[in-house]
Amino acid sequence: MTTITRAGAESLERLEPLWLELHHHHQQVGGEALGPYVDDATSWTARRELYEGFLARGGFVLLAERDGELIGYATVAITPVAETLMPDTWSTGDRLAEIETLCVAPSARGAGLGGELLDRIDAELAAEGVGDVMIGAFVTNDGAIRLYERRGFRPAWLYMLRLAGRSA
Repeated sequence: MTTITRAGAESLERLEPLWLELHHHHQQVGGEALGPYVDDATSWTARRELYEGFLARGGFVLLAERDGELIGYATVAITPVAETLMPDTWSTGDRLAEIETLCVAPSARGAGLGGELLDRIDAELAAEGVGDVMIGAFVTNDGAIRLYERRGFRPAWLYMLRLAGRSA
C-alpha cells in the first residue's frame, strides 16, 4: 500500500536519491541537444536550496512511500501572483502554485503514482485556497506531458535555450 504524506524541511535529505534519478532521466530524455548538464553534486546542492526556499515561503513537499521505501515525491512552491511573470497576461487568483518537481522512482512508474501525487497536490492546494497551478516538463518528456495534459494542464509558454556551457 502506498501512503502520501506532507513533510517539511526535515525530509529533504531523503529526496536526494530520487532527485538524482530524475536528473539522470532529464539527461536521457533531453539528450545532448538540451545539455550540457551539471554534475550530480552540483545538481542536488542547487535543488535542495531551491526546496528550502519553497518551504520557507509556504510551499510544501509530499512523500510517497510503500513499505517504508520512498518511491516518489512532489515539491510545490506557492507564490503571490504579483511576484511571477503572469500578472500582465492571465487573470488568476492572488497566489500561484508551481509544481516544481513530480518524481516517481523508475521501479514505480506506470502504476498511477504520478496521478496520486497530483490528486494530493490538488487537495492540499484546495485547502489553502489556491486554484491556479503550473507545471513544467522537458519538451522531450512525452510521458510526463501526456500525464499533465490528462490532468487538464495545457502548454502556455515555451522556453528556448542556447547554452554555451562552461569549461571545466
